[in-house]
Amino acid sequence: MERLNYEVLKKSGYQGYFLEEAPVKMLQFGEGNFLRAFVDYFFDVANEKAGWHGKAILTQPRGKGKDKVFNEQEGLYTLYIRGNEKGRKVDERRVISLVEKCYNPLEHFDKLLEVACLDTLEYITSNTTEAGIVYDPTAKLTDVPPASFPAKLAKLLYARFQAGKKGLIILSCELIDNNGRELQRIVLQHARDWQLGDDFIRWIEQDNLFCSTLVDRIVPGEIRDAEELASLNQVNGYEDRLMDVGEVFGVWYIEGPKELEDKLPFKRAGLNVHVVPDIAPYKKRKVRILNGAHTGFALGGFLAGKDIVRDCMKDDVIRAFMNQMLYEEVIPILPLDKQDCEIFAASVADRFNNPFMEHQLLSIALNSTAKWKARDMGSLLEYRQKFGKLPRSLVMTLAAYIAFYSTDIQERQEKALLCRRPQGDVYSVQDDGWVLDFYYEHRHSDDAELVHDVLAYEKMWGCDLTQLPDLEKQVLEDLQLIRQQGTKKAFASCLRACA
Repeated sequence: MERLNYEVLKKSGYQGYFLEEAPVKMLQFGEGNFLRAFVDYFFDVANEKAGWHGKAILTQPRGKGKDKVFNEQEGLYTLYIRGNEKGRKVDERRVISLVEKCYNPLEHFDKLLEVACLDTLEYITSNTTEAGIVYDPTAKLTDVPPASFPAKLAKLLYARFQAGKKGLIILSCELIDNNGRELQRIVLQHARDWQLGDDFIRWIEQDNLFCSTLVDRIVPGEIRDAEELASLNQVNGYEDRLMDVGEVFGVWYIEGPKELEDKLPFKRAGLNVHVVPDIAPYKKRKVRILNGAHTGFALGGFLAGKDIVRDCMKDDVIRAFMNQMLYEEVIPILPLDKQDCEIFAASVADRFNNPFMEHQLLSIALNSTAKWKARDMGSLLEYRQKFGKLPRSLVMTLAAYIAFYSTDIQERQEKALLCRRPQGDVYSVQDDGWVLDFYYEHRHSDDAELVHDVLAYEKMWGCDLTQLPDLEKQVLEDLQLIRQQGTKKAFASCLRACA
């Protein structure tokens, strides 16, 4: 079977949109599955729907990746958009034709310098992981290339400045707070380290727009099942070694001035991309609703015998418990329009019920101490402060967390704590070593002592939760209910309490 390229695509009978030639308007740091299913998808649709008429050059942040495969396929790859949308099953194929070439910076940094100086260039996008936006004090302007992403970017921008070109819009997608502002801060630090002059620093600050962004799309990535991959290639009429998969839902919040919305091509294309003055409230909504729901039901759902997220959504009790937590306890304390939050929560239920994803509950359970603190504790405390009472379902999630970490403890291994769930199988609890040590040391404690010591452990929560009126009493009652009657009946008791 022939490898995907433009000639092969035309021969295959593909009837969808593609753009073979256009000026390079974007330089992207990263060629991984997420960027290809999210950022590149949005710009590709903008080509079709808004006439953006642009191509992208990709580069591998660490100098290793898929550059040769990209170039063999002339930048083309197949993206499957799969999932549920308003109860409708979606499985759509789109060939993405945004990419012009992919360069390995260790071999072709000179090519990237040329791209950086193009008159047509408008955007730089990136997702170099959370570890990518870091300051490297050893980086030098003479390095070819500098090791870190911000140092590479500083060198490329300096070349553009020296060439007398206009500034760029830089869209940072790394999963850290204030990603755009942090990236700009480090680029400016390199400019000062390298003594590149006040004029360049002013150009960075005044002519370029570093945007912090919030990205949201689940991307399972490459299809690993050999039979499914072979079947899709057969149906498509070509071999694609860059095939990618993303869920239906996708939203991109970009922090910037209002006029940026008209400059970006996404609004004209009808895409779910929004320019906002501050992405913090939207991040809070995502963490509290999407991530908070995951952590809220995953541990209890696992103890109830479920293994994947979709099975929890098919269980009437677990799904009702999640919805009550979101609609009655989380959304009422969020600093955004209630209707918008409810629409977002409804999309979350669709996403969790995705028939194409096998999202393991044990994967969600990794490092649940920090996750419950970041995703659910804030909602519990803010609800108590606003309404003067404890949120019934959120308290139960805390009890379920304790139960997950302490049910029939078997053994403390080097990187895990082995427990046995009520169905009889042994499962692995994975967290920081000091957390696992704490629960193992409490394996013989009664529930009252365990609950007290967990809530009082300020290293876990940053505060002493026993000081919150009635919380210790309620968590103990909920934990004992989970032990005696199981998680589903414990979850159901919350529904009866609020009925």
